[in-house]
Amino acid sequence: MSFSCANLISRRQFLATSSASAAAIMLHPFSARASNNQAHLRIMETTDIHVHVFPYDYYSDKPRDTVGLSRTASIINEIRAEATNSMLVDNGDFLQGNPMGDYIAYERGMKEGDSHPIINAFNTVGFDVATLGNHEFNYGLDFLDKALAGAEFPVVLANIAKEKGADPRADKTLVAPYVILEREIELGDGSKHPIKIGVIGFTPPQIMNWDRRHLEGNVHARDIVETARAYVPEMKEQGCDLILALSHSGIGEADHTDGMENASVALAGVDGIDALVTGHNHLVFPSPTFADRPGIDVDKGTLQGKPAVMGGFWGSHLGLLDLLLERDGNEWRVVSTMSEARPISKRNEDRSITALVDDDQKVLDSVANEHNETLAYVRRAVGKTSAPLHSYFALVADDPSVQIVSIAQKWYVEEMLKGTEHEGLPILSAAAPFKAGGRGGPEYYTDVPIGDVAIKNVADLYLYPNTVRAVRINGAQLRGWLERSAGMFNQVDVGSKDALLLNPSFPSYNFDVVDGVTYQIDLSQPSRFGPKGEDENPNAARIVNLEFNGAPVTDDMDFIIATNNYRASGGGSFPGAKGDTIVFEAPDTNRDVIVRYIVEQGTIDPKADSNWSFAPLDDTTVLFETGPKARDYMNDVKGVSIEDAGDGADGFAMFRIKL
Repeated sequence: MSFSCANLISRRQFLATSSASAAAIMLHPFSARASNNQAHLRIMETTDIHVHVFPYDYYSDKPRDTVGLSRTASIINEIRAEATNSMLVDNGDFLQGNPMGDYIAYERGMKEGDSHPIINAFNTVGFDVATLGNHEFNYGLDFLDKALAGAEFPVVLANIAKEKGADPRADKTLVAPYVILEREIELGDGSKHPIKIGVIGFTPPQIMNWDRRHLEGNVHARDIVETARAYVPEMKEQGCDLILALSHSGIGEADHTDGMENASVALAGVDGIDALVTGHNHLVFPSPTFADRPGIDVDKGTLQGKPAVMGGFWGSHLGLLDLLLERDGNEWRVVSTMSEARPISKRNEDRSITALVDDDQKVLDSVANEHNETLAYVRRAVGKTSAPLHSYFALVADDPSVQIVSIAQKWYVEEMLKGTEHEGLPILSAAAPFKAGGRGGPEYYTDVPIGDVAIKNVADLYLYPNTVRAVRINGAQLRGWLERSAGMFNQVDVGSKDALLLNPSFPSYNFDVVDGVTYQIDLSQPSRFGPKGEDENPNAARIVNLEFNGAPVTDDMDFIIATNNYRASGGGSFPGAKGDTIVFEAPDTNRDVIVRYIVEQGTIDPKADSNWSFAPLDDTTVLFETGPKARDYMNDVKGVSIEDAGDGADGFAMFRIKL
């Protein structure tokens, strides 16, 4: 599918009926205020859908009210019914991101003439135009071409070129850089007048690193702002009355720097752009998240004074821009704006979820076959494990369920850092057990037996939809990171008998095990850090014998640690992980990386390598509780002496460790 840069495209649905116009006057102040020479235009945005058409979590294999284009479509239908003039755009990252996307790419494939389910869903909803996000390139250019071939709407992207010219306007772009939609728009007096709406698309230039194996030598990326400065004047020359930027780029710094990933604020400063839809961050704008940042007005919903919106992710919100346009002779200008991200669900005070809209059945029907095929896909094996993946002893010994996460993260980050200034540095990996009993009860543990591993098992290994991050830290920060993790344990006096080992107030997700170094934890020492990461005992040192490749770790050594966005951005208050040491922000979730690793390996062997243990304490024993099924695996635990100590409380089992 291809569209000329200056295509003039007319589509239905832009004009509603006169009865809908009357409804709009009652339902929206802009329509009521539109005078004889004014028109109210509603621009609707979806972004970062990531193949989430059904309200379903394929990883956990159960319905989920917080996601789904089928739900967002209900809001779209409502707005079309109440708006005099409306248009619908998608801001990218629609082709990859959940098991349905992987099923189509890796299992079913795309032959010539095949329809991709997300494109079928988009056609059913009736999009006017879309751009490409970074994840559209994950499966390669041939797959992308075949998927887009079924689109009944133009797809635009200005800053990715098959052949690079002397400047952006001389590029041979992968798809049309922009499109001009020629429409009629209804004014407040009911009269209709022509308008040319130019729509231009952008994606992060970092795709050349993130998907190097698919893109290197095949396409070239340009800076987003540089590209906009070249094309927007051309769009004006071609007669655009209104220019909308589809910015699959996050809301970042206001000052432009070359090659910015999150360039939407800087992009808003380009003369000639009238409005922006944004995405990539998986956040909501306007919202307090972006308060008090240069160039951003949350109350007005503007970036550099231009109306902007970011509609969450996975269909969680519909982005909505209301523009009051005024006609002066044959020219149009924006005189007033409103911005809103309208949710499909709400979280109640008890943290339960209430759906705010129903499904659009036509959208569900458009992908029903692929939904059922995906369910079968996630329930069958994508690989095998030669060792059981369980977390019963994850808090007291090196553990296979944590090990596989660490291995996959390290494998991924090593590949992503090739060709960067950080290539060649030692890469470590930090991972924590998520299912480790506690308030979840004696069955709340990962337990995948030897044999087949299905995609839904990955949710058991990694509960949260975090994305991979890498930080660069020194040896002193690494030691502090491990000291923070060691707060999991109570202090134990030498010679104690059956002292309680685990601190019940310390969450298991803050017990990071760092793979790639060896170390011991001296329980006779106090914890350096308090429950929230406060440096309560600065001179305390539980971490002993910390070594890399058999030699002591010194304070000035440099390391890369593969982790997740929560930890790298300050979650848990770990030394070296406060948001200022991040050197790589991956576009992929930790779950996706684990699945990809298992698929590529075929059979995984995530046996724990006992890289950490407790320092010996003479004549000392401690007790800890875990699930009773731990008895099936206790003889396989390496690096620690464990014995059964009978039953614990509330269905747990008690075990004893000799230190």
